[in-house]
Amino acid sequence: MAYATTSMTEAELIDACLADDRLAQKLLYDRYSQGMYTVAFRITSDFELANDVLQEAFIKVFRGLPGFRRESTLGAWIKAIVVRTALSKLRREHRFEPLDGNYRDEPIDWGHRLDVEYLEKAIQGLPEGYRAVFVLIEVEGYSHKEVAEMLGISVGTSKSQLFYAKKRLRDSISKIHGS
Repeated sequence: MAYATTSMTEAELIDACLADDRLAQKLLYDRYSQGMYTVAFRITSDFELANDVLQEAFIKVFRGLPGFRRESTLGAWIKAIVVRTALSKLRREHRFEPLDGNYRDEPIDWGHRLDVEYLEKAIQGLPEGYRAVFVLIEVEGYSHKEVAEMLGISVGTSKSQLFYAKKRLRDSISKIHGS
């Protein structure tokens, strides 16, 4: 049996984890945990909740690894588990605002200069439903249909949440730029 090393390919790492190689399992966690924590935090906007999401998601990863069909990259598969876990925690708290139908999706004009740290804080300051949809669509690249399925909401509600998230971000940005 080969020992886990940082130079293992994804396939070798998966096979070693499936063979209950504890070093390989630690390597898998070390390889993906920081990026997945970032995803969890962007969705939850809470350090402790993001840590809980990460722990729960990696338990699901290791339990589900035998069923991983290798149709996508391991990172994409893990990210989907982290996203679903984070959204499940938010959904339990019903943090989505009602759809009112008076919205139009428009791109955000970020202006000529935007401080990344300020933008990150502005995103974190969004209500949780807005933030979850915004992060999943604008940062992670999911479609409204995919987000609606993940969150258990309608496509219209997903679009509404994104519209209002962008509106709040535009308002926050215009205050700082004095527009």
